[in-house]
Amino acid sequence: MKQNNKPYQKLIFALTFLFSTSLLGQTPIKLTKLDINKLPYFIKVDGKAQNAVRWTDNSGDNIVITSETGRYVSKKAKEDEIEDANADLFAYHYIITHNEAKETWKVYDFIKDCPLDLEANYVKNTFQITDLDKNGIAEVWLMYRTVCHGDVSPSDMKIIMYQGQQKYAMRGRAKIKFGENQFEGGEYKLDPAFNKAPKVVIDFAKKLWNKNILQTFE
Repeated sequence: MKQNNKPYQKLIFALTFLFSTSLLGQTPIKLTKLDINKLPYFIKVDGKAQNAVRWTDNSGDNIVITSETGRYVSKKAKEDEIEDANADLFAYHYIITHNEAKETWKVYDFIKDCPLDLEANYVKNTFQITDLDKNGIAEVWLMYRTVCHGDVSPSDMKIIMYQGQQKYAMRGRAKIKFGENQFEGGEYKLDPAFNKAPKVVIDFAKKLWNKNILQTFE
């Protein structure tokens, strides 16, 4: 009597498939929000923290914090009775080992000595941590605007993305609306690193840009 091996073959195939997908698949990145008013004692940042998150991926135990100073006038400017103002923004990435933090990258941008209206702020609700290319190393997305102006004109706008220690940048201007069908700004340029990124990453960057492209003035 000939033995039917088909059930066993199907079982072996199913087990092989599950094993291979577990190797090829990536565990979704699980974020922990940190209290911006109670950051770990070994973390020091400039300005006022806006976002603070922690996660583990293939690069280790990560913490990213974004911060802004808001508008301020330097002590020297006050003494000289000058009203020129400044604004800074920062982002910090740390790898944590045994309650010690090693800074692996830092973003710093600013407006200095501005006698007019100024802005150096992250765009609301754009800070994100993803793993779009499924390689087990998170992408950190930062989007912000900077400008010193005395009229209604577009701010400079940037998307800075880090994956590990590789930096990607998308630079341009926000878009403003003047009339029924009159707009200014909105253009952007990807840096060479971004142009070489996986399509899924480039598509995400363009979508993030277009979703937040319109600048309004209150």
